[in-house]
Amino acid sequence: MKVLVTAKRVVDYNVNVRVLNDHTGVDLNNVKMSVNPFDEIAIEEAVRLKEAGKVEEVIVASVGPKTAAEQIRTALALGADRGILIETDEDVQPLGIAKLLRAVVEKESPSLVITGKQAIDGDNGQTGQMLAALLGWGQATYANELELGDSSATVSREIDGGLETLEVKLPAVITTDLRLNEPRYASLPNIMKAKKKPMDTYTPDDLGVDATPRVKTIKVEPPPERQAGIIVESVDELISKLKNEAKVI
Repeated sequence: MKVLVTAKRVVDYNVNVRVLNDHTGVDLNNVKMSVNPFDEIAIEEAVRLKEAGKVEEVIVASVGPKTAAEQIRTALALGADRGILIETDEDVQPLGIAKLLRAVVEKESPSLVITGKQAIDGDNGQTGQMLAALLGWGQATYANELELGDSSATVSREIDGGLETLEVKLPAVITTDLRLNEPRYASLPNIMKAKKKPMDTYTPDDLGVDATPRVKTIKVEPPPERQAGIIVESVDELISKLKNEAKVI
């Protein structure tokens, strides 16, 4: 069985994001970039399935600039077998990414696609669902437990009322939640081995896909600064301030 996973290049979650002075986007100059944390979970799950003998090959794909090869190499160091970079300098949006991934799926014919449930930059949470729709495959989203059978996958996920268990026939698309696993750290020997693992590079044109953005960002602004709180001396004072100053009661 072959599994395709994703590795989106995003600003590291520890970085304090800054908006450009002209408000056209986020400042990426000299900023540490990493694999999207939810994609790391997807990679870890695929590697665990391979270690359990249920998967023969793990392929990692990324859509982005030439520098996104760094994130693919990170995934290869974590245990993926080979990488695919779809190189573009466009700010590709979820639908475009889903179309590009569909082209990769049609080329590679995996039995399972595992993606992060969302990326921490755009926070859209759409790519996995769009990919499943484009492929006509079943989908199980926000997985916190995954069991893979010969022709189906069983997924447990959290819902408002508790836990829901789904069974989907393969091939299928699964998106990962935080509780699915804890990603490992890449060891130095595996980092060195990753440099020798194969990685193919395509462009959207090579795949016959129009990934032109359909949504335009007009302006990017940081959230307004919150005012400091105050300490009140009594319940009566609290009620008075809520009523007369905040006007919420």
